[in-house]
Amino acid sequence: MLLKDKVAVITGSASGIGKEIAFEYAKEGARVVIADLQLEAAQATAAEIVKAGGQAMGVAMDVTSEEQVDKGVADVVAAWGGVDILISNAGIQIISPIVDLSLDKWKKMLAIHLDGAFLTTRACMRAMIGGGKGGSVIFMGSVHSHEASPLKAPYVAAKHGLIGLAKVVAKEGVKHNIRSNVICPGFVRTPLVDKQIPEQAKELGISEADVIKTVMLKDTVDGEFTTTEDVARTAVFLASFPTNALTGQSVVVSHGWFMQ
Repeated sequence: MLLKDKVAVITGSASGIGKEIAFEYAKEGARVVIADLQLEAAQATAAEIVKAGGQAMGVAMDVTSEEQVDKGVADVVAAWGGVDILISNAGIQIISPIVDLSLDKWKKMLAIHLDGAFLTTRACMRAMIGGGKGGSVIFMGSVHSHEASPLKAPYVAAKHGLIGLAKVVAKEGVKHNIRSNVICPGFVRTPLVDKQIPEQAKELGISEADVIKTVMLKDTVDGEFTTTEDVARTAVFLASFPTNALTGQSVVVSHGWFMQ
């Protein structure tokens, strides 16, 4: 087991990519913390993992709340003795042209993606340093950490920002044996993406099928969606990598959409 007895805090993990990572980590022996906005959903996912033979606990965590983040991580340390891995995954999407985008929506997007990444990173790094064993911080970026698309200004700005944050964490964390990397998936068929398809069809004046073919997947090499399993396997690889040779990097998982 590549992650045996590692304590992994995964934000936004009651559904979608985060949930897939949680199950994959549990299979690899990690003790998984389902940190989600809804405590009931977090506990339900944790119960699923336990029923499948893994170790998991659910905590309520609004990643934009300093108090909730710090308390949630403190609860994890009290229960399991420390934190070894953070997956900063919580996120939302808002589709809008810049000229129609309200400042409130801009701030909401950046708060969840960037403030949330900062707050959870700070709390988990403190726990990692206190534990003296090092750790791995993994941010859930996107191909939009490198590329841009219309109608997604705050999302693209935030995902670009995560790469900058990861590089700083890599430089500051090395003396504590803390690594930091970014996973950059292409479009993954999650509820978040399913919600975008009709929204983009309406904004662009095209069919939903054309959104998939000519917008979402047009730059892939094979016209395929990235899967949650693809992302989860990458998250295992990054967390289990044994040295600081792999830190401050972004790994694009996108069927060839954007090649570094």
